[in-house]
Amino acid sequence: LIDGHNDIPDAIRERGGLDSVDFAVSQPKLMTDIPKLRAGAVGGQFWAAYVPVTTMDSGPHPAVYALEQIDLIKRLCARYPRDLAMAYSAADVERNFRAGKVSCLIGIEGGHAIENSLGALRMFAALGVRYITLTHWRSLSWATASTDTARRGLSAFGRDVVREMNRVGILVDLSHVNDGTMSDALHATRAPVMFSHSSARALAHHSRDVPDSILRLVPANGGIVMVNFNPAFVSEAVRVYEDSLEPRARALRAAGTDSAAIADSVKAWRARAPKATLQQVADHIDYLRRVVGVDHVGLGSDFDGITEVPVGLEDVSKFPDLIAELLRRGWSEEDVRKVAGLNALRVLRAAERVAAEMRKGRG
Repeated sequence: LIDGHNDIPDAIRERGGLDSVDFAVSQPKLMTDIPKLRAGAVGGQFWAAYVPVTTMDSGPHPAVYALEQIDLIKRLCARYPRDLAMAYSAADVERNFRAGKVSCLIGIEGGHAIENSLGALRMFAALGVRYITLTHWRSLSWATASTDTARRGLSAFGRDVVREMNRVGILVDLSHVNDGTMSDALHATRAPVMFSHSSARALAHHSRDVPDSILRLVPANGGIVMVNFNPAFVSEAVRVYEDSLEPRARALRAAGTDSAAIADSVKAWRARAPKATLQQVADHIDYLRRVVGVDHVGLGSDFDGITEVPVGLEDVSKFPDLIAELLRRGWSEEDVRKVAGLNALRVLRAAERVAAEMRKGRG
């Protein structure tokens, strides 16, 4: 099983770094640790080198923050060599799997990490980065985020970024971008794209999910949509309820309610919120299979990057329960294996092949 997105690097960083978290033993306050990875039958994990958009304004430069996250991922993997091993290619993942180790793959979350430099992009590739999410929640000069109401997509430089990512073998990750950027990237790329942690907008009308108009472009591209477990991306009821919280809090502020009372009210409202379920995650997988085909669906949990989880998918140890639900629905073992990891391996291989062809063509 290969998961497209897990934020444990930043969760560890927030807790003081590698010396503050023993990843080899159960960590009740985290969704991920080695015992849970083993229980979840995880064979490969894209660890997110998450770069906060606040680095665009102050503090460490985005590129420095990304380098520190990559360093943390590599040191995490090296610290537990019995269970973890770095992977930079599909062949590495398969070799590590045969050796009984969980592959550590690197994805940068936030294209601001390259600081508008194709040279920086190439250096990230040299460090082993295998995907870059073009934006996080804030738009860039060359790509537009899903939170932005602007109708623009990729700029000319953004298309250059996509083509250079193709050339150096970094997958273009379209989670977090708006529909225009999704479409532009799909038309600009020569390699398959990925949505490392996004679900189907037809089932939960969240801007972070993928609309049918974009999904229909994915099969011809050869890409993959990896279903996110964030409850608001999975359940329309949860999304609507969450969207109602800010207006309620705003009304209390306008009425002069003190901040402590507002915080208590929001906490009480959240406690009454509807819950997403494992079955709804399976609904998204079912839906994507119908729209894009089983060869283009994967899993992108977003564990340790989300604060709420679906009932039945509380942490990485629960992946087998999701697989069991698909089998219960009549999925063949072959199709389940594709969604669990074979599709992700195919996309990795295809990106490697395109990169080799482009480099050869350039001489």
